[in-house]
Formats: sequence, C-alpha cells, structure tokens
Amino acid sequence: MKAIIFPGQGSQKAGMASEFQGNFKIVKDIFERGDEALNFSLSKIIINGSDEDLKKTEITQPAILITSFAIFSVLKKEFNYDLSKTKYIAGHSLGEYSALVASDSLSLEDGLKLVHERGKLMQAAVPQGEGAMLAVMGLDINELDKLIKKFDKKGICEIANDNSPGQIILSGDKQTLVAFSNYLKVEKKRSIFLPVSAPFHCTLMKPAAERMKLYLEKTNFKNPNIQLISNVTALPVEKDSNIKDLLYKQIFSQVRWRESVNFMINNNINDFIEIGPGKVLSGLVKRTNDKVLTKSITKIDDIKNL
Repeated sequence: MKAIIFPGQGSQKAGMASEFQGNFKIVKDIFERGDEALNFSLSKIIINGSDEDLKKTEITQPAILITSFAIFSVLKKEFNYDLSKTKYIAGHSLGEYSALVASDSLSLEDGLKLVHERGKLMQAAVPQGEGAMLAVMGLDINELDKLIKKFDKKGICEIANDNSPGQIILSGDKQTLVAFSNYLKVEKKRSIFLPVSAPFHCTLMKPAAERMKLYLEKTNFKNPNIQLISNVTALPVEKDSNIKDLLYKQIFSQVRWRESVNFMINNNINDFIEIGPGKVLSGLVKRTNDKVLTKSITKIDDIKNL
C-alpha cells in the first residue's frame, strides 16, 4: 500500500512549479484561484520571485501549499493516477494543510487563507531574534529528553520536530538554546542552528495558536477522503470535528513525524510518494526505515517515471 506525503516549510525554492505552470492549464487555473483568494499575486512570487521573496513565513506557507496541490492535481487529473491503493495521506507541519486540501477535507481557497494567516501569526508571536530552532544530530528522542531535563534551564527549550532517528529539532528562546547548544558541545553532541524566522512548535507559539483558533472555527472542514495522519497524535484523524482542534494544537506541539512514518509502515505502507518542492521527507522516511520505497515528485518526469 502507498502513502502520499507533503513537505513543510524549508522546502521552497524560486521557480518551483514553473515547469508545471508552463505545461498544464489546470495549474494556471489553480494559481489564478490562489491569487484571487489571497488578493495578491502569489503566483508571480512563486514563478518569478527570488528565494529571498519566498522566505517570509506568510508567503512561504501558501506558496508551498499551492505548489504541492498543483503537482498533486496534475498527477491525479492529467495522469489519471489511481488513488485507490493510497491508504494514508500526511504532511509535515504546514504540509498537513496540503494533505487536507488534497484529500478534499478543506477547499484550496480556505487552505491558502488559513496558512497565510498562520504564517503571519507565527511570525508575530515572538519578536524577531528572540526565538531560535536547533537541530540535534545523533541522539534518539529519549536520550535528548534526558539531557534537556538534566540541563538547568530557566527559559524554553522543547522538542519541536521528531523528524527521524538521529535528527531532532529543538525550539525555544534564543538565550536558552545557545546555552543548551554549548552544553551539548561539552557532552560531545552535534547541533546546528536553523535559519528560521521564529521558534515554531513550542509553547512560545501559544499566542499564535489562540488567534489561529478564531480562523479555524470559521472554516468548514469535511472528513478527508484518504485517512489523514495527524502531526500531533501520529495517528489517523477519526472525525472531521477533531481536525480544528488538532490544527490548533499543532502550532505549539511537537511534530511527531518519525512516529507517523512508523505508524504507516506498521500498517502495511511500503511505498511513500512525496509531492511538492524538495525531497526532505523522502530522506527522513529512508532514515526511519531503509526497506521502504520512497519517490519524490518535483517535476513532470518524476510523474512519468512513477
């Protein structure tokens, strides 16, 4: 059985989707719908903008969502891809919104409006330069948890993303993460600060989540037509009524990606198809289990070779 997965923030690059936009009317139409929904030309930024233009969180999030959905739509409608063998659908952080749009749980327009607001709120939750994210290599989550507990911290230092064995991302206030990074050096452990604009997926994002709740409440969600794996629980979403609460919690909760991948593998998934810019998730899946198949669809040839 197969699972379709969608990437999150950090996968964007200038010109992504331009090959699809140049070859398929369906993609031009999707981009037009996006520009109309957001009241600005997102398509121009995606096709002609620079990496710098795409860096702003409020632009990055809708840009990745619409690119992922456009590629998914080409796969499904232009290449008549058979989705009947797709048991699960999932996305990493922002990618969960792409999964919701692809599984007809959320309209494209509503999805874009939500992630545009989500980007603005997450950016505004912590003053620039006061938060940080730190990637820690070579430790499993229990070992890292013990080190965090042992470390005498006064600020926020939390596990934000459990991505794969040996790759865990921490989030919190900069001062505390700098101190913890130095503590890891003493413990002979590797860590590297990420070039991000805010400390995502930790309790510092609570104010953003509270405001996001208002937008989520006003949005209509349906049951996904493919079982969706939630970042917050690493389990399938049972009812459409749970989706709003899970998306609210997702903003300040750990992204349980490694557990999500393991859950899918333990439930007969042996083939993961990543749809959208970049190949980050395919790499994380392989690090979690190198026996399963992974494919990334970033260009037309990738669909032809599927």
